[in-house]
Amino acid sequence: MKKFLNNPEDFVDEMLEGIYRAHPEVTYANDDKRCYVTANPVPGKVGIVTGGGSGHLPTFLGFVGKNMLDGCGVGGVFQSPSSDQLLEVTKYVDQGAGVLHLYGNYTGDIMNFDMASELAELDDIETAAVVGNDDVASSVVGEEHKRRGVAGIFFLYKAAGAAAAAMKPLAEVKRIAEKAKERTRTMGVALSACIVPEIGKASFQIGEDEMEIGMGIHGEPGISRKKLAPADAVVDEMMDRIFAEQNYAKGDEVAVLMNGLGGTPLEELYILYRRLGQLMDEKGVKIRHVWLGEFATSMEMAGFSISVLHLDDELEPLIAAETNTPFFKHFSN
Repeated sequence: MKKFLNNPEDFVDEMLEGIYRAHPEVTYANDDKRCYVTANPVPGKVGIVTGGGSGHLPTFLGFVGKNMLDGCGVGGVFQSPSSDQLLEVTKYVDQGAGVLHLYGNYTGDIMNFDMASELAELDDIETAAVVGNDDVASSVVGEEHKRRGVAGIFFLYKAAGAAAAAMKPLAEVKRIAEKAKERTRTMGVALSACIVPEIGKASFQIGEDEMEIGMGIHGEPGISRKKLAPADAVVDEMMDRIFAEQNYAKGDEVAVLMNGLGGTPLEELYILYRRLGQLMDEKGVKIRHVWLGEFATSMEMAGFSISVLHLDDELEPLIAAETNTPFFKHFSN
């Protein structure tokens, strides 16, 4: 393992200390650095809380800020935050309008968010939950509830965050998050493993000339391992699966997230996006918004994912809304 570390056991907390020093617009609740919250909660607004393991920056905590999220429970690398931490974040961000829990479909996260929600209700805090499950590789059509939540949760954060900023009630913020969820699909591919600092070695083995289609962001198995193919062929294979689940008419609009997993150069992401744009042109689909870079990583894993949100008249202005967080800024045209 070659990393810029001190003690591997201090990896998460020292990372958080650096973020708090660099970004005074965020702080932490209950004297616990892993209870990451906005320093500027808005009275009367629905709070939105996410959470998950570290090792995925900017997901999850990187999207806490203006017009997006209000707080995040921070777990160890690839580990869920505790229910107590999620409860403290929920209590801090509650401004009298209730709190939406918005997180990925992983067993530990579900269990701890459910417990935090039950405890919050005892404190008279109304909560609701939406669980992201955008990864088409992790289960078949008809069993979407088994799918993992991966990079596409970015679109749920964006839509729900804009709705909450518009002072919509909790039920409406939840409905919009659910709508964005139903219209988002993601597909990923990995070329290399990553190293969890406390373990100190690669999480799995993959050949120098191999790729794994559909691998999860923690190294979960994909749907096929094969020889590395040219960039265009890889995008074609991934988009075939997304197109199979999104029924486009000519003139429809989408938002695209071309996401690097931590070890993929931007130059390669642009080569991949070039092919994606060609495929959308062939279908007569307009890419209304595109974000390209690292949004949901897996430490230093080489690979990428494609997330596509099928827009409509309600979702488009929410996705277009201005956003300002320590890790993501979007300014409307």
